[in-house]
Amino acid sequence: MKLNKTFIIVMLTLVAGMTFTARAQYRFEVREIDFDKIQRETLDPESRYYYPKLVRSFNSNDTIMNFEAYRDLYYGFLFQEDYNPFRNTEFEGKEEVEQLYYNKGQDLTRDECDQIEKYAVRALDDNMFDIDQITYYIYALQQKKKYARAAVRQFRLDKLIAAIMSSGRGTEEEPWVVIFPEHEYTLINLLGYVAVDHQELDGGIDCIKAKSETDNRKTKDFYFDVSRMLLEAKRKFPEDF
Repeated sequence: MKLNKTFIIVMLTLVAGMTFTARAQYRFEVREIDFDKIQRETLDPESRYYYPKLVRSFNSNDTIMNFEAYRDLYYGFLFQEDYNPFRNTEFEGKEEVEQLYYNKGQDLTRDECDQIEKYAVRALDDNMFDIDQITYYIYALQQKKKYARAAVRQFRLDKLIAAIMSSGRGTEEEPWVVIFPEHEYTLINLLGYVAVDHQELDGGIDCIKAKSETDNRKTKDFYFDVSRMLLEAKRKFPEDF
């Protein structure tokens, strides 16, 4: 699957729920993911993109990571021992915490914001690519007026989303490549759509039919490449297949 190398401007429209608030425009090149290169770089201790280095940079309070580093961080997770595309972080009180976030139109107390932050940190320690929990964390920080910390995390989240979107265009010819199934729905929601149907096509391609959040008559098909995700899952968890 060869992608045409053209530069595009993407405005990420991030609204409530699974979506966020647009902060900036990102200029990036849409290009094919070179998994062999990413595997070499992220597993080599001498590489600037050695995976533990990337994780440390991502979790720090700076914004120095370049765009290539974000791509290696996301897709390089495929080659880490603890990668599991179907992991689901569960903890006591999870539903109550999520309900606090979805009731965010109401005024939350300091203790309620602390509770959202506490469980977000716990979930992200288990899976740093849990975009829902990243969003909850940012919201809690904003409510507590910790705007600088919230801005850093929002910047990193926006870059991470842009890195995923740089893998394709969401079309049948150039699908987006994801390493977690839920990220398919994340991208769709970011673009103002809601999934109404899901189809698994040949070659590890998912097609999600969606309708516009603002116009039910407007529908669109989005395509995702999950072939590498499934390959790694089958290798690590053959009993599940």
